[in-house]
Amino acid sequence: MTAFAALTRASFKANTRDTATIFFTFAFPLIFLTIFGLIFKGQRVEETGNGYIDFIAPGVLAWGQANAASFGVAFSLMQWRKDDLLRLIRHTPAPLSDVVLARLAIAVGVGVAQCVLFIGVATIPLFGMHVSARWPLVLPVMLLGIAAFLGLGLIIGAVSKTPEAVSAIGNCVVIPMAFLSGAFIPVELMPAWLQDVSYTMPLRYLLDGLVYALAGAGEARDYWIACGVLTGFAVVFTAIGLRLFKWSNEE
Repeated sequence: MTAFAALTRASFKANTRDTATIFFTFAFPLIFLTIFGLIFKGQRVEETGNGYIDFIAPGVLAWGQANAASFGVAFSLMQWRKDDLLRLIRHTPAPLSDVVLARLAIAVGVGVAQCVLFIGVATIPLFGMHVSARWPLVLPVMLLGIAAFLGLGLIIGAVSKTPEAVSAIGNCVVIPMAFLSGAFIPVELMPAWLQDVSYTMPLRYLLDGLVYALAGAGEARDYWIACGVLTGFAVVFTAIGLRLFKWSNEE
């Protein structure tokens, strides 16, 4: 078994054995989807003709994937470093790239599962989401979004030494981003200056890409801009995260 396969397997087992992780990764976002779906049930957006659920589902999905990718790698690296597992890995042939790629593989698997589950729930008659014929475009923007938030998670995990620190820093970053990027509240309802601020956040571009692919709203140009910007965020965040990376708390 290669180092990458072994690390991926270990990460998968650690995630699936933790009931709280599974709940907050899948069930918790579904609760938001259900609440918003029932509140806006049957309502439509006049400009596009889409039901509100067509925009609610991508918004909650974008937040769920950002949450899972960033917190997943941050908590794992912090705990592995705290337990001296990273120091042990350092003395094996496994390079740092395998550690990061193993977490990326888990994050992508979780993201795909979230996407299938969310779309499956949102399209039941109770909610009535209509999925656009562009749905295959979900995969590229989803992968880039997960990579961007994985890089953000590397930074959070590198500067945090306790679970409480990961939770505090992560929530201070991801939760405000969820509101300001339009995942929970349409950006059109925000003041102009807040709309401008939303363009500095990776979640805004992940949401734009998912809305284009799933709801069929927006222009192709916006989708490709979202993919390009997410690529930039992924590169920058990962570079910073790797620069800050520590094999042990004593470094």
